[in-house]
Amino acid sequence: MSVDESVQARPQRRAGRVARFAATITAIVLLLYGVPWWTLLVAGNHWPAAVVAGGTVLVVAAVATFPMLMIAGHAGRRADWAARVSDTELGVVWVLFTWSVLGNLARLALGLAGVADPVRSRVVTAAVVAVAAVLLVWGYVEAMRVPRVRRVEVRLDRLGPALDGLKVVLITDTHYGPIDRARWSARVVEVMNTLDADVVAHTGDIADGEVADRRAQAAPLADVRAALARVYVTGNHEYFSGAQRWVEHMAALGWEALHNRHIVVERGGDRLVLAGVDDRTAEGSGVPGHHADHAAALAGADPALPVLLLAHQPQQIGGAVAHDVDLQLSGHTHGGQIWPFHYLVRTDQPVLQGLSRHGARTQLYTSRGTGFWGPPFRVFAPSEITLITLRRG
Repeated sequence: MSVDESVQARPQRRAGRVARFAATITAIVLLLYGVPWWTLLVAGNHWPAAVVAGGTVLVVAAVATFPMLMIAGHAGRRADWAARVSDTELGVVWVLFTWSVLGNLARLALGLAGVADPVRSRVVTAAVVAVAAVLLVWGYVEAMRVPRVRRVEVRLDRLGPALDGLKVVLITDTHYGPIDRARWSARVVEVMNTLDADVVAHTGDIADGEVADRRAQAAPLADVRAALARVYVTGNHEYFSGAQRWVEHMAALGWEALHNRHIVVERGGDRLVLAGVDDRTAEGSGVPGHHADHAAALAGADPALPVLLLAHQPQQIGGAVAHDVDLQLSGHTHGGQIWPFHYLVRTDQPVLQGLSRHGARTQLYTSRGTGFWGPPFRVFAPSEITLITLRRG
């Protein structure tokens, strides 16, 4: 292939990728809206024609406006009102889609049991609507509430006796965003300050938006109390929202931004390395100087000391194992946030939530997250503030 042909081929390949991506998104949107439309309005319900027509018009309008609202809310100038509408709509349609699929399985079972339409289809429709409504109301309450405290003990072989019982409070994925949660943020800090933390850690995805837009929601973090250290690393969402500005802002709030670096804390003569790496998406973000670098994070650290590493995604555990980290703290997964999305999360991440062991030395604790992303719902995936107590042996 000549140089000219190669130059001409590149735009064609990009155009092909864009077309495939657009086709995939279109297919997903049509499926998400189409299954509930068919289940609730068509199928064998035999609703009056006016009901079917009116419902169909609403569905078509939702399908047509949803992409525009998502773009307006999450790209360019990021209109918060559009993000609130589209995010809520996404959560509602996901729950309706999930339970419509399950409802159609129930429809088959009822058919085998001899129940005929329209009774069979109307029973399924009523059940899907009722279950979805209950789950959405409950899921909204769960998303907006101050998280419960989840208490975990982790034993580390190299932990010195004076550090036995050290308290680490972990928050992550606060996702300060289009819904103003400044009061929620302050209440989260109030709960954290009742836990008498030695170390407080935030493992990223602090906000969806620039510092200038989310400053009020993040402000209560300045009031977090910790006896030894407050430490923070970037998540993938920082790389949509001015990562370096968030690093600098967290430092201004009094937090140690562990941007591929470490600090050492000491109690009673025993020491612990607190290290952090950038999110794994950092290198591809184009933000100068940002990339996950375990070697840089641990450069100069005493190899005999226990290491607690902050890394946003559980998938970064490979680097922790390779560098003999004792405990990695992560978030990112949200525990799936809205069931059954956790099945998709597990295709990308080695762990969904909780404590797990990797290799001979390394343990990983994955939080379900303190806030929520996008849809203001949490279904079968409660948020958490985690109190981790380190023990010897």
